[in-house]
Amino acid sequence: MTDRLPPLAFEQLSAEQQTAAQAIIDGPRGALYGPFVPLIRSPELMEAAQRLGEYLRYRSAIGTRLSELAILVTARQWDQQVEWAIHAPLAVQNGIAPAAVDAIAERRMPGGLPPDEQAVHDFCIELQQHKRVSDATYAQALKLFGEHGVVDLMGINGYYTFLAMVMNGAQTATPVSTALPLPA
Repeated sequence: MTDRLPPLAFEQLSAEQQTAAQAIIDGPRGALYGPFVPLIRSPELMEAAQRLGEYLRYRSAIGTRLSELAILVTARQWDQQVEWAIHAPLAVQNGIAPAAVDAIAERRMPGGLPPDEQAVHDFCIELQQHKRVSDATYAQALKLFGEHGVVDLMGINGYYTFLAMVMNGAQTATPVSTALPLPA
């Protein structure tokens, strides 16, 4: 599979692209990688996406551990290797059990999840697979995370679906990772 929109040297970028790229390099990500490689071709879109993603990834109302879990479910649903390679190790570092990560990779229900992780997993699976969330699943998420948290959880699903679509369409190359690739 050929990367359709591969990395560009900084010197090749237009002034607008360089400004957008530098903002990401200077931010918490520290480099232009993953979805931002193809998105640099549309600097205004990339800047808007980066701002949304920075909030959802680093400051969401459900916290980093649960955000990483939601990202993994989304990556698996979209067979998105780049998201998986980046976020599977981060999920484990942030407290998601390696067995849960393995189960998600294998499209199995993780066993023995704490209630908050179970709620996130169920919410994301329903939203991704059924395009809606049942009343019972929604009520459990609302009880645990409040309206702010539920809205952020929906936002994480939407944002990482957007990134998955961009990278799947661009055939973005998967970075080196300690995570095993998603099975076919």
